[in-house]
Amino acid sequence: MGGQDTGTASSLDPQERQRFEELTLPHLDSLYRLAVRLKGDSQDAEDLVQDTYLKALRAFSTLRQPERVRSWLFQILSRLVMDHHRSETREITMGDPKEPDWFSLYDQIWDEDPFPYSDCLHDDFLKQFEDEEVRRALLHLPEVYRLPLVLLYGEEMSYRDLAEVLGCPVGTVMSRLHRGRKILERELWECAKRRGLVRTWKT
Repeated sequence: MGGQDTGTASSLDPQERQRFEELTLPHLDSLYRLAVRLKGDSQDAEDLVQDTYLKALRAFSTLRQPERVRSWLFQILSRLVMDHHRSETREITMGDPKEPDWFSLYDQIWDEDPFPYSDCLHDDFLKQFEDEEVRRALLHLPEVYRLPLVLLYGEEMSYRDLAEVLGCPVGTVMSRLHRGRKILERELWECAKRRGLVRTWKT
C-alpha cells in the first residue's frame, strides 16, 4: 500500500494486521471494479482503492460487525469520493440546472419514434448504445449522482444498503437516483443525436 501510513501499520498487532487482511482483501476486486466505474481511469481507480484501504486500516478498530466488512469498505470508498466531489464543488454544465428534471427520454423517443415496429421502445433504444458509450455518459455525471447509480446497478444494492453506504436517508438516495437517471438519459439522447439515431430538429 505504498508505505504512506507506516506509523499506523507498525502500531497494529501482527495478528490484527493479519485479521484485517483476511477480512478485507477478498473484496479488493469488487472495490477496484467500483472505483473504475466511478473514475473511468485505472490509475485513478487504483489510487482510490489504496486510499480506501489505508483509511480502513486506520479505522479497523471501529469495525464492530466483521460480517459487514464489504459494506464498510464500500462506505469508506464512497465517502472518499463524496469528499473529493465537495472539494471540487463541480457544477452540472448542462444549461439550466433545473432542465434535467424535466427531461423525459421516454417522451423524446415517443415523439421521434425511431423504432416504429417496436413493442419495447425504451428498451430497444437503450440497446443501441455500446458499453463504452454508456460508460462515457455515466462519467459526465457529478459523483453525487454517479455513485448511487453505480452502486444500484453495478453492485445491485438495495435502497436501504445505499442509504447506509452513502450515509444519508433513503429519500435522499431516491432523489439522487432520480436526478442521476435524468442526467444520464439526457447524455444518451445527445449521444443518439450525434450518431444519427434520431433526427435533429432545427429551429
